[in-house]
Amino acid sequence: MRGETFLRALESSLRGARPGLKAQLRLAPEPRPGTRVYQDVHPSSLSAGVLVLLYPERGHLQILLTQRTAELLHHRAQISFPGGQQEAGEDLQLTALRESQEEVGIDPQGLRILGSLTPLFIPPSNYCIFPTVAYASERPALQPSEKEVAAVLEVPLGHLRDPRNLKREIWQLRGLDVCVPFFDYQGHKIWGATAMVLSELLEIIGDILQAGKGAGTRGE
Repeated sequence: MRGETFLRALESSLRGARPGLKAQLRLAPEPRPGTRVYQDVHPSSLSAGVLVLLYPERGHLQILLTQRTAELLHHRAQISFPGGQQEAGEDLQLTALRESQEEVGIDPQGLRILGSLTPLFIPPSNYCIFPTVAYASERPALQPSEKEVAAVLEVPLGHLRDPRNLKREIWQLRGLDVCVPFFDYQGHKIWGATAMVLSELLEIIGDILQAGKGAGTRGE
C-alpha cells in the first residue's frame, strides 16, 4: 500500500471509529495519576490543540515532535507535539494549526488535514489535548521558537513501529515508583501523553497495513 492509497485509508480511519482510550493506555505510565478521561472533565478542564504532522523525507514518513524548553509552565523539557492552549471561540483544529505555526513555523496552507485522534486528558496539568493529524507533501520549512522549542525531532514512522525501540523503566514520579513506557529515539525518551497519542495512531496504521496484506508504505 503506497502513497495516496495509504493516505486515503488513514483519512477514512481517522474519521471513523478509532481505538480510543484502550490504545492510549497501552503506553500510559503505571500507576497513572488519576482515572478520569476527557469525557469526565471536558469542558471544565483546559483544552489544547496539538498537531500530529506526517511528511515524507528520503522516502520515509516522518512525524514531527518538539522538545519543550525548561522555561515553560507545563511539561518542561518533555517531548511533545506542536500545539498549545485553545483561545476563546477558537476551533481546536485551528488551535493546533496556529500554535504549530507559532512554535515551529509550519505554514498551515501547505497541509492536508486527515482527521483527528481521540482526545486525551492529562491529569497533572488539567489539560485535554485534541490531536489533529495532517500531512505535508514535503518536509516543511521549520523555524523553531527559541522561547518554546529546545529541539525539533523528526522521527521516522518505521522507528516508532519497531518494537525494539519501545522500552520501559521505573522512574520516581510524584514520590512514587512508576513504570514508564517510552519510545527511545536518539537518546530522547518519548513518553507520557505524547506516547499515548502515538500509541493510538500506530494501532490505526498497523490495522491499515494489515488490511493491505502487510505491504509496506513509503512511510517505512
